[in-house]
Amino acid sequence: MTVTPRVDPLTHSTDSAGRPRLLLAASGTGGHLFPALAVAEALPEVAITWLGVPDRLETQLVPQTYPLHTVRLRGLSRPLGLSSLGVGIDLVRAVIQVRRLLQTQGIWGVFTTGGYIAAPAILAARSLGLPVLIHDSNALPGKVTRWLGPWCNQVAVGFARAAGRLPRSRVTWTGTPVRPDFLSPPALREVTLPSQARMILVTGGSQGAVAVNRLVRQCVPQWTAAGFWVVHQTGDNDPEVGTVVTPQYLEQPFFGEMAALMARADVVIGRAGAGTLTELAVLGKPAVLIPYPAAADDHQTMNAQAFVAADAALMLPQAGLTAVALQQTVLDLMQRPAELAHMAAQAQTLAVRDSHLQLAQLCRTHLLGRP
Repeated sequence: MTVTPRVDPLTHSTDSAGRPRLLLAASGTGGHLFPALAVAEALPEVAITWLGVPDRLETQLVPQTYPLHTVRLRGLSRPLGLSSLGVGIDLVRAVIQVRRLLQTQGIWGVFTTGGYIAAPAILAARSLGLPVLIHDSNALPGKVTRWLGPWCNQVAVGFARAAGRLPRSRVTWTGTPVRPDFLSPPALREVTLPSQARMILVTGGSQGAVAVNRLVRQCVPQWTAAGFWVVHQTGDNDPEVGTVVTPQYLEQPFFGEMAALMARADVVIGRAGAGTLTELAVLGKPAVLIPYPAAADDHQTMNAQAFVAADAALMLPQAGLTAVALQQTVLDLMQRPAELAHMAAQAQTLAVRDSHLQLAQLCRTHLLGRP
């Protein structure tokens, strides 16, 4: 399918500094927002308007830097039922609102990092003939990317293997952008560890992982007895924080220096969201991955499988996972430095360190018509 803009360039608008205007649609979790922010920062010559959803993470991260417009929208429930009708009505309303935003602001094109916010952004833009670039970070692209990718001028993917799941779209592999501090981690100041201490880092991603937290706490006595330190980011929905007390176990809902912590870690235990995996690859960190079993289309398992296939990580499905199995897996891994070094090197082979720059250039080419 050939996609060409129908919009008269004279309708395009610039800001007071003469910068062309782009709409950036990204919402929900850090996995969607942090890559979008990295791309926005790589486009200083562009005036960014942000599209999101009320009461999501973007309302905390975006407004201090970019003007944020929100539409009320929900993901499609499974299985289809009466609630789907409400989702459809919300989508139609959102498309109308986004069309109005695109027209009144003279937007040149749309960049989105997928998820359900991408649907009204893509539909509104294409109804006006505006160009669209979508980035999908997962090994299994999301529903919106699979359904609407052929309508976009270009689809960028975080995993090379994702291209095979988008046969009707124009696809390029760019990797997934990370926050700048992961490209050049600062010195660790937030926590104090002995200089020679070996450290296990546990993180459940931006939303935490209570089921994993419970397993980890059962493992802590054995791991600390073996001489290891455990740094645990629990998320803010864990009622059991503070139930395990030992000097070598440091836990809190969030750490501000995650890049520094991950760079310091010997092994990382976590979910298999694309954002976390990208950070692991950029920093070259061995990992034990426990994919979130309720992730849409089980995409975290597919993400983890890509790292397992590259010898960059071990995967433990949450179903049936016991504390004993997790405890022993990590102990065995920590006691095999050669294997840890091999996994670290393999993780780096999956990294695309200039992903944000590649995507920024795609925005210039496909959305602004500039070389």
